[in-house]
Amino acid sequence: MTAKPEILKLTKVASSRLFHIESMQLRFSNGVERHYERLRTGGHGAVMIVAINEHDEVLLIREYAAGLEDYVLTLPKGLIDPGEDALTAANRELQEEAGFGARELSHVRQLTAAPNYMGHRLEVILARDLYSNKLEGDEPEPLELVPWPMSQLPELFEHTEFSEGRAIAALCLVQQRLSRIK
Repeated sequence: MTAKPEILKLTKVASSRLFHIESMQLRFSNGVERHYERLRTGGHGAVMIVAINEHDEVLLIREYAAGLEDYVLTLPKGLIDPGEDALTAANRELQEEAGFGARELSHVRQLTAAPNYMGHRLEVILARDLYSNKLEGDEPEPLELVPWPMSQLPELFEHTEFSEGRAIAALCLVQQRLSRIK
């Protein structure tokens, strides 16, 4: 295995509440030097929850996506707060965004998005044995809850409002896990 590149210089280019842009000067093991830029996220990571109710429906939310300037269907998700582990954060976010808690939570897999440019890590959590419980969240408007039958995931994957790659991957991973259990 090749050794990791040496970081010759690391400079913060810009910062916001959620992100930091860094400039990196690297030297690879073969002596080649390159300049990279990356988007770093602060904090403790994030969670995305695949919550399945007693009717074998996955709980989706419809929320405004500022990056697309439109409403999208997606899975409940959010940042892991200081002092929380991923399962605790997932249960909190599920209650804030979907109005349900879960008695059964399990870690599915960690995902990354565009790792050549971002250091963002997302923990996919499966939530089952749901119960009604709404917590106040930080959403600017109420989120629409959209239960979707697990048996109709192919139709969901074709739905124009459901396009987030991480959500598609999370559902595929959970679907694969559940098919091994049956």
